[in-house]
Amino acid sequence: MPAIESTYRDALRQALIDAMNEDPSIFVMGEEVGRYGGAYGVTKGLLEMFGEHRVVDTPIAEAGIVGAAIGAAMTGSRPVAELMYVDFAGLTMDQVANQAAKSRYMFGGQIGVPMVLRMQGGTGRSAAAQHSQSLEAWFTHVPGLRVAMPATVNDAYHLLRMALTCPDPVIFIEHKGLYVRKGELDVSAPDGPWGKSLVRREGSDVTIVTYSKMVFESLAAAETLAEQSVSAEVIDIRCLNPLDDETFIRSVMKTGRAMVVTEAVMTSGFAAELSARISERCFEYLEEPVVRVAGEDIPIPVSPALERGAVPSAQLIAETGLWLVKRIAPSWAA
Repeated sequence: MPAIESTYRDALRQALIDAMNEDPSIFVMGEEVGRYGGAYGVTKGLLEMFGEHRVVDTPIAEAGIVGAAIGAAMTGSRPVAELMYVDFAGLTMDQVANQAAKSRYMFGGQIGVPMVLRMQGGTGRSAAAQHSQSLEAWFTHVPGLRVAMPATVNDAYHLLRMALTCPDPVIFIEHKGLYVRKGELDVSAPDGPWGKSLVRREGSDVTIVTYSKMVFESLAAAETLAEQSVSAEVIDIRCLNPLDDETFIRSVMKTGRAMVVTEAVMTSGFAAELSARISERCFEYLEEPVVRVAGEDIPIPVSPALERGAVPSAQLIAETGLWLVKRIAPSWAA
């Protein structure tokens, strides 16, 4: 089948449809996933295709949704549970961190929890402080969880397809600003290795390590940097756990400079983990310290202008790259 143009949203829907057709143990559950079609339309039409026993509208009860999904996964089903926003994950952390993540270990491998927990994160819709956070670092701190954050249309499809074959719980975080983004989808291509980072743009002067929506901000910044004779290599890590650090370590050894870009707040974010790995393994190759470009340590504002200023932009990334490579002061330092 030839590649087609698709939106990120439609790629996720197609992944669910294909997987549910192939595996009758897969079912979808969550708030408004059935008749309404999901908060962002990903599950639209699935109720008509698969019926109420496989597309289950639940009460507004995040802890109950995840608890029921864990129980179903332990007893032979493969649930796809949806939380409308990653911000609501705090209501589920006992189930996620103490039950889903630990069961395989605590039962000596006799019981697994093959479930996918889909959540929407990130800014861009003026959804304010309780519906716009980037909380992926919460989950990467819990052994036993797998964490995926696809950026591209093709990855939205293939990473979700892989997640639906994983024997362990997968936290699958979709950026709400990507749902209408279009790109090439090749459903016939191999799913590829789970957790493998990809080089989205090759370069020689500085390595930009990033994921999710910041991949596109970083690629735009790389175009701007190229106009200033700075060659930036952009690495999309795609999966935060397991983390393929070999790809970006090799890149930094080549370029000698590294920037880590994330929408999450600076303090204790996943950017700190990426920066630490680069510093530990590339110390003798680095010409400058690793630089983090991250969100401001503030609640996300509802004002569109203030919201945009709270997270990295292509301009900020490019100006930071110019400072790192050529010591050209950024505009905000004037």
